[in-house]
Amino acid sequence: MIARALLSTEHPVLAHIIPIRRCNLSCAYCNEYDKVSKPVPTDVMFRRIDRLAELGTTIITISGGEPLLHPELDEIIRHIRRNGAIAGLITNGYLLTVERIERLNRAGLDHLQISIDNVQPDDVSMKSLKVLDKKLQLLAEHAEFGVNINSVLGSGVRHPEDALIVARRAVELGFSNTLGIIHDETGQLRPLGDRERDIYRQIKSLGRRTYARFDRFQKNIIEGRPNHWRCRAGARYLYICEDGLVHYCSQMRGYPAIPLEEYTIDHLRREFSTPKSCAPFCTISCVQQVALFDNWRAPQTGRPITPMPSPLATVGSSSERETEMLVK
Repeated sequence: MIARALLSTEHPVLAHIIPIRRCNLSCAYCNEYDKVSKPVPTDVMFRRIDRLAELGTTIITISGGEPLLHPELDEIIRHIRRNGAIAGLITNGYLLTVERIERLNRAGLDHLQISIDNVQPDDVSMKSLKVLDKKLQLLAEHAEFGVNINSVLGSGVRHPEDALIVARRAVELGFSNTLGIIHDETGQLRPLGDRERDIYRQIKSLGRRTYARFDRFQKNIIEGRPNHWRCRAGARYLYICEDGLVHYCSQMRGYPAIPLEEYTIDHLRREFSTPKSCAPFCTISCVQQVALFDNWRAPQTGRPITPMPSPLATVGSSSERETEMLVK
């Protein structure tokens, strides 16, 4: 993946794709779900995956909503693998059973992530370690794919120490661990307080070092300072909503909002060269980490774009579960 990304700039490195917007939970901060949407038909998902493959996409991560609610999720994962892409999954974990994990193994899933928001469930989030720990044990015993556990810090988190407890449990079970810095509804960062910074430093020292730990965004993010980088959203990173439209990211749904079947190499080239005004205070790690392949080359010379989040992306306060800032 790294070699291919360095050799050519004319293909997406990572795409997030949504097979269902419905979720079985109602976390107060989240703007990524509803309670009524039907699953995207499987043949439609296949066509979207085929188109991403035609564009040369290396990694396709399935998100939502809650993707485990899609009745044909296993076939969608298989279709990603048949196209030669790496298959990822973002889930809240509630629907995992031994049988479900084994089906994901057989489908060829490469990587799964669960975000855990607290130790005890509260009126903000039910994604607690108390509820999910048995699911994590099942994953440790049966999963043949990589598992990452993400915890969160930042404004609005009632018990910052919970993030450290969650991270230690993840390492104890043999998983990788990441830390999300909560941002506002437009995806912009909020600095950490002194106690949160101390917790951040302790979490950072845990577990295995991965590619994402070697990015220059971390220090500025925890200090609330701007980063100077070249956002390649719309080119190296694509967010495909349930309607099949390409967006910069989940928090900037509404631009460019072009149907994926109409998205071409010319769109990739245009967005690769287009600066985004939201970039300095962005906390969306997958976009930033993908940009590391290209920050050293190809200055952005296009007309600066000021993307505005759509109404769907401004309901409540989100920590953007599928693309939040993962400070590893």
